[in-house]
This record gives sequence, C-alpha cells and structure tokens, in this order.
Amino acid sequence: MDQTAHTFGKGYWERHWEQVHDAAPGGLGAGSPNPYLAQETDGLTPGTALDAGCGTGAEAIWLASRGWKVTGADTSAAALTHAAASAAKQTVATGVTWVEADLTIWEPGGLFDLVTTNYAHPAMPQLAFYRRIADWVAPGGTLLIVGHLHDPSSSGHGNLPPAEATVTLADITRGLDPAMWSLDSARVQTRTVDGPGGHGASLRDVVVRATRQ
Repeated sequence: MDQTAHTFGKGYWERHWEQVHDAAPGGLGAGSPNPYLAQETDGLTPGTALDAGCGTGAEAIWLASRGWKVTGADTSAAALTHAAASAAKQTVATGVTWVEADLTIWEPGGLFDLVTTNYAHPAMPQLAFYRRIADWVAPGGTLLIVGHLHDPSSSGHGNLPPAEATVTLADITRGLDPAMWSLDSARVQTRTVDGPGGHGASLRDVVVRATRQ
C-alpha cells in the first residue's frame, strides 16, 4: 500500500467531506459526538463555546442542545453545509453560529468559556494549533483537547498525516504553563468505533482538559 504523506489544507478537507458524503447512504449527518465531550463537560455551567475544527458539527450541536451558545468553525464549506442542516433538524440552529475559517489565521474576536477541538487537523503543526486555540479561552474557562494518537505502522489508510500532526499526551501537557492553567484531566484512552463494512476500528485518543486561571 502506498503510504504517502499528505497535508491538511482546505482542499484536502473539502475532498474528504465530499467523499464521506458520497459514501453515506441517505446523506451525511452530524453523527454522534465523541464520548469524552459529555464526560469532560459534566458539571460545567453552559456559556459561550468554540468548537475549533467542527467538521459536520456533532460536538457543536450536542453542546447547543445543552444550553451552550456555540461557534462552530471549520475550513470546509462542505462540512459546514451538512452541520447547519443537521442543527436545523435537531432544532438547535439558533444555538450555533457556523463560521468558515482558516484556523491558522482566523481570529474569533473574543474569548470563550469553553474552547474544544475534536480530532481537528489544520494546515499547521498540531502543537502550535493547540497553543493558538488555548489563547481564546476566557479566564476561568475550559480548554478541552481530544486528538488521535496516530500510529503510522498500523495505518489502514492509503496515506499518512504529516509528522507534525502527531503529538503525545506529554507534548500537550508540557505546553500548558502551570502558572496559567490548572490541569483537570489528562489521559490516553482506546475505544472501538464502527468501521468500513461494519467492522470495528480501534482508536487511541488523547484527552486533555484544563482550566485557565
């Protein structure tokens, strides 16, 4: 199998979501949010939230359904079209603002009570992306990072993410200055999701939650 590295530019994500849509019988919906979101936000008072790299909006919609005022930002217009349609079907459309944005240069114009990113890969090194979105958390607010731990040796895809897209739990936690952040949760977890042909696929995830001082 050709294991060729690719980059995560806008063109990549537009093709990705168009291909996913073409492969999804009956059209593409937002799907279910990752299970860590409910676990890590339990007990937080709903306020303003940013889902950075929201894709088709599963996490943003889940937050809006629980009273958060959400901004869902993504570089892919195709993904956001499906996200908005899913939000309308679930009657939370007024709780989410969808923004087509290049997260490597976009500025939100304000701070949020919750900034979360779920498996997002922008066209910049992953750690730099996490540092960037951390700056958008309001004092007393929460940063929630959920990311893939890529294993190139076991990749089942025809191409690989760039090396800078893969970071470890230690990489992320080292970047959170203890003078500015209280580390609330930091773990690596494996879970099984539905894969092609109904076969289960194993994901290794890194989950980090921190509160800004």
